[in-house]
Amino acid sequence: MKFTKMEGLGNDYIYVNCFQEKVEHPEEIAVRYSDRHFGIGSDGLILICPSDIADFRMVMYNADGSQAEMCGNGIRCVGKYVYDYGLTRKTDISVETLAGIKYLNLLVTDGAVEQVTVDMGAPILDAEQIPVEFSRTQVINEPILVNQAEYHMTCVSMGNPHAVVFVDSVKDIPLEKLGPLFENHRLFPKRINTEFVEIINDSEVNMRVWERGAGETLACGTGACASTVACILNQKTKDEIVLHLLGGDLKVKWDRAVNKVYMTGPAKVVFDGEIKL
Repeated sequence: MKFTKMEGLGNDYIYVNCFQEKVEHPEEIAVRYSDRHFGIGSDGLILICPSDIADFRMVMYNADGSQAEMCGNGIRCVGKYVYDYGLTRKTDISVETLAGIKYLNLLVTDGAVEQVTVDMGAPILDAEQIPVEFSRTQVINEPILVNQAEYHMTCVSMGNPHAVVFVDSVKDIPLEKLGPLFENHRLFPKRINTEFVEIINDSEVNMRVWERGAGETLACGTGACASTVACILNQKTKDEIVLHLLGGDLKVKWDRAVNKVYMTGPAKVVFDGEIKL
């Protein structure tokens, strides 16, 4: 099986061109080859497939084999792959995901995609749709008890569920301990991605993320979008901000006039390879 390892701000995945390759039991492949000691090493597996309703279809598996609806960093890399590897010459493309069709604008420099802006669609704030088992319709700055301590969370879905928690310093968060406790908390029937956000000013924040099925990653595109929405809902920032993640920076804007979130960031190829299954 031929593959390409790609990364968006260090959020890395194994990409397979399913126009050419047939992948059986992708959940098993995701677990085996995501291993950073005995495999290729990645946060998961992303298949680039034909679509009946969009230009391409993205199918995503986390490192633990669970299927995910969407990945903001992952879909930017899909955009780079399909252009750089000659599957399209268009710079505006549509990609089918389990979170709906997403629209990408590709910024090309010297024949290769350097940056991608993704129309991530409307944020979902309804607790039942996220889903969060909560008494209120929306979960904005609501308390949650984790490890005998009270935190305040704002929950948003960008096609996958997120809980955003504001903290004084992201460096001081014991993420390896707190992450799994949030992820598997009883309030989240489909588990949760958790973002810890530190406000720098009304245009910049620091963010760390614990992704369900993957653990701490260097970046999370949907998490950055959810965090931006949470910042605005809690009146902490402007409608367009820069998020500083461990792997680099993302620019996110919530255009409330049309109720859409736009994310811009890089996508890079690490290497191409081939494995015998």
